[in-house]
Amino acid sequence: MRVALFVTCVNDTLFPRTGRAVVRLLERLGVEVDFPPAQTCCGQPQYNSGYRHQAEPLVRRHAAAFDGYDHVVTPSASCAAMVRDNHPRIGARAAAEGRGRALADAAAASLPRTYELTEFLVDVLGVTDVGAYYPHTVTYHPTCHGLRVLGLGDRPRRLLEHVGGLVLRELEGAEECCGFGGTFAVRNAAVSAAMGADKARRIRATGAGAVCMVDNSCLMHIGGTLARLGSPVRPVHIAEILASTEEDVR
Repeated sequence: MRVALFVTCVNDTLFPRTGRAVVRLLERLGVEVDFPPAQTCCGQPQYNSGYRHQAEPLVRRHAAAFDGYDHVVTPSASCAAMVRDNHPRIGARAAAEGRGRALADAAAASLPRTYELTEFLVDVLGVTDVGAYYPHTVTYHPTCHGLRVLGLGDRPRRLLEHVGGLVLRELEGAEECCGFGGTFAVRNAAVSAAMGADKARRIRATGAGAVCMVDNSCLMHIGGTLARLGSPVRPVHIAEILASTEEDVR
């Protein structure tokens, strides 16, 4: 099985520890992981801002960078959703505009091989107990792309429930958006901040020491809000929890 890590721009630039955690976790489970150096942005910021044509070269580059791998795994539900949901749309529009099917075919080839991390663990490897140990109280926020586009369902929770030492606290209004939304947070800063403050209030009410998600972009938004409120709740990506072992804690 040839597996490529699609680390994403946000993780590569701001949260490299998440990418390292994915590699540690998958290698512990016997998976050989490669990192294609040609990978770059998947085009989500451009596409979400209305610049479809500017996103097209990134769709081509993504398909070429990950060509030949059995599976492409990413610790980002939003970028996985971009590849699986929007790359085919971009290709289809290019074909409808009379510019051939090359882009559509490239996007179609990437779609069935791309997995968000928890999907890959549960659906491909068939595991929910990855041998993790994380002796902390944690609450889980399901991010919008994972919840509504990928349909991750209870996969992240099932993995967390099998982590040794972890106590999972329920989050009120868990399925409500945290207010990040990528460029939404820039264009509608006041609304985004208000939504983030509401989410942070509910996270603090759980009494958990950490909040985890499958997207570092949303985690960054919530983590920043919690920090401004003076909260000690730690933002942590689910990959880092699943990669943690009893030996690491010692």
